Amino acid sequence: MARCAQCMEPGIGDMAQHQCGSNERLMRYFEFGHLPPKLQRVSRHFYTVADIVRNTVPDGSEKTVCLRKLLEAKDAAVRAALDLPDV
Repeated sequence: MARCAQCMEPGIGDMAQHQCGSNERLMRYFEFGHLPPKLQRVSRHFYTVADIVRNTVPDGSEKTVCLRKLLEAKDAAVRAALDLPDV
C-alpha cells in the first residue's frame, strides 16, 4: 500500500488527490498577531479571506492554488506596508 511521503498516511484511492492537510498548514502563514501594528492592519484582511476560502471552497488542487496565490499577495502587501509610517 502506498503512503503519503509527508504524513505517512496510507493511500486511499488516487494519491495524487491526497491533500495531506496542506491547506491547514498554509493557514499558519496567514497569522498576523506577531507582526507590528502597522503590518497587522494590512495582514489581517488576508487572514479573513483565507479563512473564508478554507471554510467555503471545496478541498482540491484549485483551493490550494487559491490559498497559495492569496499568500503571495499578502506577502507583497505586507512588504509594501513596511514603508507606512509607524502610528
